[in-house]
Amino acid sequence: MAINFDVAIIGGGPAGSTAAAYLAEAGMSVAVFESELFPRPHVGESLVPATTPVLLEIGVMPEIEAAGFPKKFGAAWTSAERRDIPHNGFTNLQHEFRAADVRFDECDQPGVDRDHTFHVDRSKFDLILLKNAERLGAKVFTGVRVQKVDFDDPEHVVVTTAMGSKQVDFTVRMVVDASGRQTKIGNQLKLKVSDPVFKQYALHTWFEGLDRAALAVSPEKTDYIFVHFLPVRDTWVWQIPITDTITSIGVVTQKQQFTDAHTDQDQFFWDTVGSRPDLFDALKQARQVRPLKPEGDYSYSMTQVCGDRFVLIGDAARFVDPIFSTGVSVALNSARIACADIIKAFEAGDFAKERFATFEAKLRRGVKNWYEFISIYYRLNILFTAFVQDSRYRIDVLKLLQGSVYDEDEPAALKAMREVLEVVENDPEHLWHPYLGTLRAMSAAPSF
Repeated sequence: MAINFDVAIIGGGPAGSTAAAYLAEAGMSVAVFESELFPRPHVGESLVPATTPVLLEIGVMPEIEAAGFPKKFGAAWTSAERRDIPHNGFTNLQHEFRAADVRFDECDQPGVDRDHTFHVDRSKFDLILLKNAERLGAKVFTGVRVQKVDFDDPEHVVVTTAMGSKQVDFTVRMVVDASGRQTKIGNQLKLKVSDPVFKQYALHTWFEGLDRAALAVSPEKTDYIFVHFLPVRDTWVWQIPITDTITSIGVVTQKQQFTDAHTDQDQFFWDTVGSRPDLFDALKQARQVRPLKPEGDYSYSMTQVCGDRFVLIGDAARFVDPIFSTGVSVALNSARIACADIIKAFEAGDFAKERFATFEAKLRRGVKNWYEFISIYYRLNILFTAFVQDSRYRIDVLKLLQGSVYDEDEPAALKAMREVLEVVENDPEHLWHPYLGTLRAMSAAPSF
């Protein structure tokens, strides 16, 4: 049977379009099957610096710059209360927290040639990436849903699609699943496993005319991404500039808290932000321009992320709570790492699972670092803010926030955080014990 394409990519979001760009530029024939019609709205609007090298490599940075997205120079965290944590003999960390912030240019990052990244309107950003893949030679099918992937024949893979009322099969050498939280291959092969700890739920919308200075750590940092702590367990709010006047606001909590509230989405959103009167007042003075949109089933893993003639990238491979804006970075960088292996496999004419070992190892390392960092953050968030303000650990934490998680072993800051957390958990009299959150993650991340 004739081969239609070397590679079929399921999904045209950032992961799929990035993979398509790398592979097409390497001379492979690539088909991208995207079920939706672009542009389409999508959550996850803030980039970290680890996306910059990828955007440069696939040649799309000029279009990103020209789009006029707000520049993002750093990140900040705020609290409604001042927490004066006395000196602690074990940790040597002294901490007074109402606000903390970092600038991304405090730490050089390989391949990053500028002091900023971007906040992006994902409907525009994703379309730019998809058109770039098409420009480089990928064949893009939009409004086409992949129904099934058949691996039975050892000579080729059959991808069955729905094109309008017709069913159309394509034969390919291998498949890249970039289907996001639809996790097409993960579900088909029963690889998906719900995360036992993180069962997050988000409600988000856009506001016009929000006074960003009302909650900023300083006037010159109003265009940072902000994470606002709430005096509600395991709950926080993101604040992301989309344009000069439009701001994305999202409440993230445990799904059970929404269920237990026995109320509708709008009431829950306003009741939750109402726990921070300064945030509530600022939002009420702005104009909500989009209905609230929920996001559930946040965190899951896969029992494997690659196999004979397939790899899973981006959200199709793994999704963990997005508190540090990692979604697009994981999408782009998992595509970048996977494509290096795919190109070598193509050159060898062999798409066996073993060919993707480097991708598997790097993704495992990155996920483990992210998972533990986020787990510690939820368990004791004042520990995170103490470390980010401590000169001994600030650069380590900054590297994690920049998205540098794939090429190095565990950062020293993670080990130190884990040791402090263990002491706090085991000592009810510890000064930080009252600040422990309710989420208790496993001591190590799931395999994927």
